[in-house]
This record gives sequence, C-alpha cells and structure tokens, in this order.
Amino acid sequence: MFKTRKIAIIGAGHVGSHCALSLITQGACDELVLIDTDEKKAIAHAADLEDSICCLPHRVRISAGTMADCAGADIAVMSAGAPRLENQTRLDVMGATVEILKTIVSPLVRSGFDGILISISNPADVIAHYLMEKTRFPAHRVLSTGAMLDSARLIKFLAQETGVSHKSICAFVMGEHGDSQMVLWSAASIGGKPLTALMRENPETYGRLDLSAIAQCAKTEGGRILSGKGFTEFGIGTALCELVKTIFHDENRVLPVSVLLSGQYGQRSVYASVPAFVGKDGVNEVLELSLTETEQQAFDRSCAVIRENQRLALAL
Repeated sequence: MFKTRKIAIIGAGHVGSHCALSLITQGACDELVLIDTDEKKAIAHAADLEDSICCLPHRVRISAGTMADCAGADIAVMSAGAPRLENQTRLDVMGATVEILKTIVSPLVRSGFDGILISISNPADVIAHYLMEKTRFPAHRVLSTGAMLDSARLIKFLAQETGVSHKSICAFVMGEHGDSQMVLWSAASIGGKPLTALMRENPETYGRLDLSAIAQCAKTEGGRILSGKGFTEFGIGTALCELVKTIFHDENRVLPVSVLLSGQYGQRSVYASVPAFVGKDGVNEVLELSLTETEQQAFDRSCAVIRENQRLALAL
C-alpha cells in the first residue's frame, strides 16, 4: 500500500500558516493538520487553505486538530512561540517561548508521535535543544531550520553584489540563528570555484566585494523585515518546505540546519547550525569542513552563546 505523507504544524500564526501554504503549493505533503490554542483561527486557516486546493496540482487533506493528531504524523513542525518585536533579539523571546512550550511538550509525547520534529520557534537553536531534552526524542530526529534562512539571505546578497545567479552560489552561515552567527567564507564558492580564489584572481570585480558588509546584511535582514511589516513569514515558510521535501525524498542533502553536535567542529552538547546530511531519518551526519583559525574562533564564540542560553532555558 502507498503511504501518505502527514505533517502537523503546531502554532498556526503568521509563520505556521505560511509554512502550510508553502507545503501545499509545492505538493510536499498529502495531509496537513493545523494545531493552535486559538481553535477558531486554526479552523479558519484550514478552510482558507482548502480554498486554494482546486487551483493547485496536488490534493492535500487539510484540517484543524489537537495535539493528539500528531499521532501518525511523519513530521511535526514546532512554530509555537512568542513573537519577536522590533528591537528585540531572538534570545529576548526565549523565556516567553519556553513558557508556551511547557504546555505543548507533554501532549506531544503523549500523542505517540514518533516522527521527525522540526523547530522553527525562536531562538531556534536553544528551542531545538529544549525540545530534544524535554521530549527525550533521539537527537537525530529533532532539528531546526537554523541558519537555512540566514544562508539563503547570504546567497541573496552575494547574488546581488556579483550579478551571478543564486543557483550557482554555495555559501553557509554557521552557529547561532541570531546575532552571534558567522559565515564560512573559506568554503563559499561560485560555480564550484572558491570565492576567495575569485577575489584574488579578479581584483577589479570579485576583489571589490566587502565580505563583512555582506555578512552583516545577511545577519540583520530579519530585523529589517520585522521593522517593515512586524514579522517574517515567506522566507521561513519556503525554507521549512525545502527541508521537509529533503526528508520525504530521502535526499541525503547537505543543508545548514541546527543539530546537536557531539564533537564535530570541537563542540559537544550544543545545538548549532552546521552543514549536515539530511534524509528520511532526520540528521544522517554532520559534514565537517575545514575552518580557518579565525572562523573556528567565531564559531566557538557563537556556540558559547547558544550553550549558555540552553542552560538558562532548561532552568526556567
């Protein structure tokens, strides 16, 4: 028999609802359940999304449900959490988000859910660790989109500055999905050629790139969008869908997601974004790239920030 692909989205606000829209427009699942404490909103979102099905290439069964409906889901997306306000960092909403998650973790475990848990709640790395610890799910089955969105923003700005298609650019943001993130410039490439080599060989074009400014733009882009419209939604919705498709198609694809490190890059017991192979079982393996001394120091500093906030979150 064919197995249908079921996803439960926990938290159907701006982010959760746009994740749902990305999933159904790209045909990433067969069944979608929206779960929210505001049941009326979840029902309305489900009905609104159902209205679009006739114009889409794939049928998707969409409903509003409860935590019990996580049973049998292949993937649960955790998007519940406190909204980040203008001039707040992602870490500033940690306490409020943890208080919300305290009401969700036990019902999630009781539901019998045994799939892959993807967290997009902020602060992404800290919350992924909190969920892994509190649910006791295997670490390879609990991950966050982490720096997928930051890396996409980085590639966007590189494409704008170079005039090269984003499809020909490979670059990773690592560490925290937040202010301490760092860019692995030594592994950035265009068409497979290292960006550093292009800059060295073409001083009048690539050599004029201001890498620090580009990294800063990628880091602050979320805040800029937040300032303009009050929330971010489209980018994270698409990033989440890309991760879901990678899992369902068992692509074993390298993505910059937040995972539990166990010695890789010199770090242990901390969730941080690193290039990792992702497939049907979640995180298959962390890809260890060579870091320069400066990059390693920056990554270590970022992990220290995450680790301290992991400790604080568990103490709440």
